[in-house]
Amino acid sequence: MQIGGKTQQEALESLRDMTTDMSPIPTSEYTARIEKAQQIMQTNGIAALYLNAGTNLAYFTGMQWYASERLVGAILPAQGDVVYIAPAFEIESLEERKVIAGDIIGWQEHESPYALFASLLSDIDTAGGSKVGIDESTQFFIADGFRKVLPTSFEIINGSEVTAHCRMHKSENELALIQRAMDMTLAVHKATASMLKVGMTTTDVEAFINEAHKKVGASGSYFCIVLFEKATSFPHGVKDPQVLKANDLVLIDTGCKLHGYLSDITRTYCFGEPSDKQKRLWNSEKKAQIAAFNTASIGNTCGAVDAAARESLQADGLGPDYTLPGLPHRTGHGIGMDIHEWPYLVKDNPHPLAAGMCFSNEPMIVVPGEFGIRLEDHFYVTENGPVWFTQPSKSITEPFDF
Repeated sequence: MQIGGKTQQEALESLRDMTTDMSPIPTSEYTARIEKAQQIMQTNGIAALYLNAGTNLAYFTGMQWYASERLVGAILPAQGDVVYIAPAFEIESLEERKVIAGDIIGWQEHESPYALFASLLSDIDTAGGSKVGIDESTQFFIADGFRKVLPTSFEIINGSEVTAHCRMHKSENELALIQRAMDMTLAVHKATASMLKVGMTTTDVEAFINEAHKKVGASGSYFCIVLFEKATSFPHGVKDPQVLKANDLVLIDTGCKLHGYLSDITRTYCFGEPSDKQKRLWNSEKKAQIAAFNTASIGNTCGAVDAAARESLQADGLGPDYTLPGLPHRTGHGIGMDIHEWPYLVKDNPHPLAAGMCFSNEPMIVVPGEFGIRLEDHFYVTENGPVWFTQPSKSITEPFDF
């Protein structure tokens, strides 16, 4: 497809709502997640798991709430029903949002929610466990409050022993939502490339991408990074907007959310004629991306995938390790309800790949002071090998022709 040539209106009109046939995670799956977590807890002597407002609370219970200075969360016991904790004046609001059944116990503003948590532990079925897991995203002041009031008979541990183990293995429903979110963002990428023109600012492009994500059925962009030419050498952008010129490199990294699940795709291409150096390094970037993908099979480790990308780059004279010009960060991250989640494709990570794991694949090349090239597609692991959510780019001048 051609880069540039369309108006913004024409590009928007090429898009359609892509969400109408997609459904959120069903209640039965939340129930299955809780059962899986409780099996892990019983096996490992974990009496209870505190789920703080945010991603983990939503993952296990479907309850959508936000973390703040007031404790809102849930206790997942080793056996039995979830118990929610919230300020008393928020109980009615939580009742409206409840997906998984469970009592909501309130605390008044002058009372200690930590003491309430401790008292509730004495009422739940701990299945003989002596450990209390704390959701790893819980603010320190809450974890510290628990530590001060819990009996010494309980050992406080990092709840990711349960949360990460459950969340890193995606179900068919989760994979379907991630796939559609990726499809939506890829369509937005194509529309964006089609309407680029000299004189546009990165701010202009970001605004278009936000509207384009709305056109395909999202609430807008979940995040958006748009960089031109030298600014592309900064992995997460620069503070000032840039203006597009002929023959500039363009790097766009964006995503959206669909029923709680995220997309994240980066494309780097030339708005005009690339230099020989840009073409050579773009090809090195794609080769490293393919090397990582080809290593991502069950039996290999996360660290081995990162090593494959770095070995490919080093064979082309880049690196080694984090040395620039080369790859300044890990090869990839997990994705799901959070944009970055476990596991991570990073050097020496011994975690074995398993079916249902989802990863970004983005072994970015940075040439300090000149430019950067990042191609980011995601894949998921199956018993038969890795599967792309989106197909990698063809070339620096034909980014959407596969």
